[in-house]
Amino acid sequence: MMDASLYWASACLHGLCNVHHLRELKYQAEEKQQTWALDLIGVLLEMKQAVQQAQEAGRTCLPAEQRCTLVVKYEAAIAAGYAANPPDPPPKVIKRGRRAQSKARNLLERLCKHQDAVLRFLDDFAVPFDNNLAEQDLRMVKVQQKVSGCFRSEQGAQAFARIRGYISTLRKQGMQVLSALEMALVGHPISPAF
Repeated sequence: MMDASLYWASACLHGLCNVHHLRELKYQAEEKQQTWALDLIGVLLEMKQAVQQAQEAGRTCLPAEQRCTLVVKYEAAIAAGYAANPPDPPPKVIKRGRRAQSKARNLLERLCKHQDAVLRFLDDFAVPFDNNLAEQDLRMVKVQQKVSGCFRSEQGAQAFARIRGYISTLRKQGMQVLSALEMALVGHPISPAF
């Protein structure tokens, strides 16, 4: 598992998967009766719908007033969550390391601290609400690991990754995968656009 600090240290803009957030918020709402989580689900889905409507209307961004209203709702739901989940009192015996917190509090801190990454889809319509495409790309590697346990050699792993990456790129660009593979096998590979 990758260290989270390494993830955030990489020099790029991050867009977090909001489907994962919705799943965690649903758990908090249904299992822990956290009403703020239900409100936040509503706000995230409202944001997603606003972006979809703007895209369908041919716009490249939300109107500033609409964006501001949505962000205020998001921040209000987070504030309600903090009010419903205050930090635990300091322990009597001080231990080394970070103090354990509830799952709700950890979720709130992640959604607050990384608000820009959570809401990246709101400002950049090229960033999806979820990261399903990235997960689909990784899924085949995990399936291969389950079936075979591992790759027999590093060269085999590299070949597998190269072929899967090529196929994935072709699909994302709407190209015919089978004909592109045939062309590659006869020595005339199609080069997908960058």
